[in-house]
Amino acid sequence: MRWTAATPLLVIMATAFASEPAMFRADARHSGDYQDSGVSRLHGVKWRFRAGGPIISSPAVTGGTVYFGSGDHNVYALDQRSGALRWKFATQGRVSSSPAVVDGRLFITSYDGNLYALDAATGRLAWKFATQGERRFSALHLHGAQPPAELMPDPFDVFLSSPVVSAGTVYFGSGDGNVYALAAGSGELRWKFHTGDVVHATPAVADGLVYVGSWDSYFYALDARSGQQRWRFKTGEDPDIHNQVGIQSSAAIANGVVYFGCRDSNLYALDAATGAKRWAFSTHGSWVVSSPAVRDGVVYFATSDTATVHAVNAGSGAPLYAVAFPRWPFFSSPALAGGFLYIGSNAGKLLAIDLKEQKLAWSLITDGARKNAPALTNAQGAPDYQAVFGDFFYDDMVSGANRMFSVGAVVSSPVVSGDTVYFGGWDGQFYAAG
Repeated sequence: MRWTAATPLLVIMATAFASEPAMFRADARHSGDYQDSGVSRLHGVKWRFRAGGPIISSPAVTGGTVYFGSGDHNVYALDQRSGALRWKFATQGRVSSSPAVVDGRLFITSYDGNLYALDAATGRLAWKFATQGERRFSALHLHGAQPPAELMPDPFDVFLSSPVVSAGTVYFGSGDGNVYALAAGSGELRWKFHTGDVVHATPAVADGLVYVGSWDSYFYALDARSGQQRWRFKTGEDPDIHNQVGIQSSAAIANGVVYFGCRDSNLYALDAATGAKRWAFSTHGSWVVSSPAVRDGVVYFATSDTATVHAVNAGSGAPLYAVAFPRWPFFSSPALAGGFLYIGSNAGKLLAIDLKEQKLAWSLITDGARKNAPALTNAQGAPDYQAVFGDFFYDDMVSGANRMFSVGAVVSSPVVSGDTVYFGGWDGQFYAAG
């Protein structure tokens, strides 16, 4: 852990304590809607910062500071204007979750199995809480890989659950199958709720309920005070190869409805109070890893294999329009600001879609994509899977997935603040674009 003398410590501390709460997908309801002007025309990269590993974490931007985690095991705090390092804090594992910054504290999880509470101004440890241990979703014959009797961790389970803070309580999921609620001030356990498998989706909180999906194929609504189950909703199963199962997507809540995606190839809309299904939008075989964004009666979300950004009616699920791209998957979640939608692509690009024109406005290519994409892209601009996955033995699936991400994939979800979009890349670079 260290900080620089570039900004006086007292100024940093005063700014941090006066800052607005910031967490994954903008707020505890995870609307993905940022009340900022955004970037209608890209002028370029304002600054970039190199971490020591892939940046899967989505940033939190507040009080003049940008916070994020990295695969190099560190949590970073950068000056929002210049990208200069303010401090970094070392954990004992990859940091693939996104920070929540509330009341001068930063909360974040790590693959070392701990949730950390840090002083947002200095990076000093306030407290940490140990779960029963992190792991990825695992299954036999996963995605049809060989050998079929071997238990296989999923190389596409790339995110950790990110903390959400509401009314003095920190909520998050874990690879140990639990959803946890801790006192934000002390880290004291208030309750935990056990699901049937890994929980790497990020909880959403609204109206006294915590909403989160698990890899056990259920979506849960829990009482925020007690952790008691109010209702649960069953999504699809895939007992043979476990490809079309599991909830990675985090929920968004708006107007009494909870929206979330699933690897069973659906976006769901449920009644937030009862769990009754309002509608389901089928993507016909393509995962919905991306978390939805909601604004003005429209739900926006992206698909994996079909690489399409959809806009659907929030009340009925009726399709409004879709913007399709060459088939590099979307794991990143959309951010709305002004008249634009911003999303990262596994092609190693940040994309900006003009919502009025319903088409791509501009794109920014990561440094990793400039270097690595040509060798991994076919003539149609899609991933050259045949060149990468020579054999579908499990080891080949893992090495192939790593090669495809090495393009400089943007699985980090962008955050918009003012006239700048902030996001991280698998190439280890953090970007401020505007």
